[in-house]
Amino acid sequence: MCCLASISYSTVCLLFKKMKLTCLVVALCFGVGVMAGKYSRDVNEPKSSDGQKLEFRIAKLDQVWNKANRMQLSPVRQSELHSDLKIQEKDELQWKKLKVEGLDENGEKEAQLRRNFNVILAKYGMDGKRDTRSLESNHLKDHDIKEGDTFEDPRLDKLWNKAKSSGKFSSEEMMSLKREFQHHKDKTHEYNILMDTISRTEEEIHKNEISALEGDTKEHVLHQKHSDLKQKMSDLNQGFERLRKISREGFSTDSEFREPRVIELWEAAKRANLSDNELDSLKEELRHFETKVEKHSHYQEQLELSHQKLQHVESLGDKEHIKRNQEKYNTIAEKTREMGYKMKKHMQDLSNKISREGLEHNEL
Repeated sequence: MCCLASISYSTVCLLFKKMKLTCLVVALCFGVGVMAGKYSRDVNEPKSSDGQKLEFRIAKLDQVWNKANRMQLSPVRQSELHSDLKIQEKDELQWKKLKVEGLDENGEKEAQLRRNFNVILAKYGMDGKRDTRSLESNHLKDHDIKEGDTFEDPRLDKLWNKAKSSGKFSSEEMMSLKREFQHHKDKTHEYNILMDTISRTEEEIHKNEISALEGDTKEHVLHQKHSDLKQKMSDLNQGFERLRKISREGFSTDSEFREPRVIELWEAAKRANLSDNELDSLKEELRHFETKVEKHSHYQEQLELSHQKLQHVESLGDKEHIKRNQEKYNTIAEKTREMGYKMKKHMQDLSNKISREGLEHNEL
């Protein structure tokens, strides 16, 4: 009897231990599940007050994106805006960390971010102002845009027409040349927007309409803004001279690159006083970047075609057909935005690298 009681007690103890172990495992699994839920993408993605997923973590950027959707920008234009806002978001989140660490005491980085944001608003027609910044520089004040003008700049139109009638360019070269002309036009537009943004900021400062900090009144910040403008104007002048030379002489047989953005970076690198080894290394990196730019351009073309097809299908009214084309369009749009962000971020990194290394050489 005593032995039977002893066996029964041992068995009970063993069962109790197994039950404790099982409970511990269940608790651990439950805890891991909770933690996974806590840190999952779905839980941590920003949401609005009504539970809808936000496109951007910073409220003002999300508001701009929503406004752009209501404006019904073209698919490619909307994709470009998305990339610009993503870059702005990344820079602003990095700045917030710097501010917490006390690394932007003079407010220079904050001022730069504010200017960049204002340029984005103006660039996509969301600054609440009628865009009077036609593509005009100091050379173009008396120019009236005529119907049929290709680049809204008489100098560019004259060069373009001369190139077209010269017979020096193949159809492929004409496409490359047109991309360079369009890129120069866009750069001029951005320059004028930046100049207008800075002018309005300084006007507000003089009228004491905003605080000293908000107005970036510190002398070194103002000096930096005008240095940026001066550099951009110098880049524009060099770009125009390049277009003039190509239009007159044609593409050289030893042209390193085809894409305007890449050509611009390469020309800047050659002016940066880098060593031959550094230039060779950068040239290889720019070749990879050019592949990325070309791939993004291809997706932009596919996005535009997909949008046109979707509009056609919508006019026919077949719901199932519309759904399939909408899903395809959404997929291409998402891929184009993703590639656009990576391409612009890569370009920003390359530009910073060229500027930094050039500055280091000049200081030696």
